[in-house]
Amino acid sequence: MSEPLLSLRGVRKEYTGHFGRSKVVAVDDVSLDIRPGETLGLVGESGCGKTTLTRVILRLVEASGGEIWFDGRELLGLGRRELLAVRENMQVVLQDPYASLNPRMRVGEIVAEPLVTHGRVGRGRAGRAEARERVAGLLEAVGLEAGGQDRYPYEFSGGQRQRIGIARALALEPKLVICDEPVSALDVSIQAQIINLMKRLQAERGLTYLFVSHDLSIMRQIADRVAVMNLGRIVELAETEELFTAPRHPYTHSLLSAAPIADPKVERTRQRIVLRGDPPSPADPPSGCSFRTRCPVAREECADTRPPLAVQGSTGHVAACFFPVRDASDLLRA
Repeated sequence: MSEPLLSLRGVRKEYTGHFGRSKVVAVDDVSLDIRPGETLGLVGESGCGKTTLTRVILRLVEASGGEIWFDGRELLGLGRRELLAVRENMQVVLQDPYASLNPRMRVGEIVAEPLVTHGRVGRGRAGRAEARERVAGLLEAVGLEAGGQDRYPYEFSGGQRQRIGIARALALEPKLVICDEPVSALDVSIQAQIINLMKRLQAERGLTYLFVSHDLSIMRQIADRVAVMNLGRIVELAETEELFTAPRHPYTHSLLSAAPIADPKVERTRQRIVLRGDPPSPADPPSGCSFRTRCPVAREECADTRPPLAVQGSTGHVAACFFPVRDASDLLRA
């Protein structure tokens, strides 16, 4: 098995309020690996810390602790110039295609901006000609016409704008692309087109994806493995099909239960896991297991000690639960 392209070890991010009176732990002791060429999905409720984790990886915000290794280098100790060089191989596709493109710049300028910033093309006439040629190739790679680089973002639909964002992310030929809810703002039919595009580009260019989403159906289409996040912690990690067919953590069971099913007959007859209470506040998290206050099978041990990620099978499936659940019916009876 190849060495991980990205490794996180005990990564933590906390925010302190005015005068240090309050503290919110947004990312809490996260450790995971992403192998070259794979897509690791990161799923969880809104506010669980998914986006904060991606910002910490990119060092758009500074981690409060832990280690982040990318392509054999530890990132948290790098200076600004060294970090700029590393970022050539770490790019991002953002959630909102309407807000992530500068409306005052032409599409060609938007896609070429990383090339100019990192000195891949010159700033003179020859550099501009080279940039136009490379932008034309990038636009064609994502299914847009090369002539579109002279137009402004408002002249494109939402799906086309996201293709522009993907072209910009590919400009520097990165090894890792972090996709933060890249299709959540798009219509369902357009979502499928963008997912297919990203899978094709991955196969052609050997890309590695960290794919963040709250949509389980999309995650099942694109991810090789899925990590489930709850209140800043990874509570389960498994191969995609195994996670969907044989989850172990009660929180994962509840997420899958809440996801709609396309077959109306099955949707009408199935039983859902209804969690009691409200999600706990990150400013005042429960002791022990982060999910215990809403878990149907929680016991006293869950309040005393935080459960570690423990192996649940022979395929690398891990879950942070003292009492892993194999069948959702066990939760319904609890």
